[in-house]
Amino acid sequence: MPLGGLQHYTIEPQDLERTKAFYCDVLGLENGDRPPLDFPGYWLYSGGQATVHLMGTRKPREGIVVRGTEKKYEDTGRLDHIAFAATDVEAVRKRLHASNVTFREQIVPRTGDTQIFLYDPDGIGVELNFPKS
Repeated sequence: MPLGGLQHYTIEPQDLERTKAFYCDVLGLENGDRPPLDFPGYWLYSGGQATVHLMGTRKPREGIVVRGTEKKYEDTGRLDHIAFAATDVEAVRKRLHASNVTFREQIVPRTGDTQIFLYDPDGIGVELNFPKS
């Protein structure tokens, strides 16, 4: 059973609205259609695909495990980062600077591609990959 492409990843952020603003306003994802689920959240789209799901507080129910109220938001477990293909590195640099987002940048040896690394409001690493122009 081979796997297909990654469909989405889900974050249970400490501050739902702040995290939505980061992914939409800073990274340029679009808030889009989401089924009428019984808990708050957002589906954020990239290239027409609901790539990032933000999940608000859920109520425990049969078959649903809900984390306790003593969440450790500073701990993202073993997740290190998520990577996106990106374009227009100069515009992204300007957008990050304008939003006061700290980031680091590097050039990939051999390919010459540019990578930008940053963290979302909950400390999840985000990698942006720009092909060499």
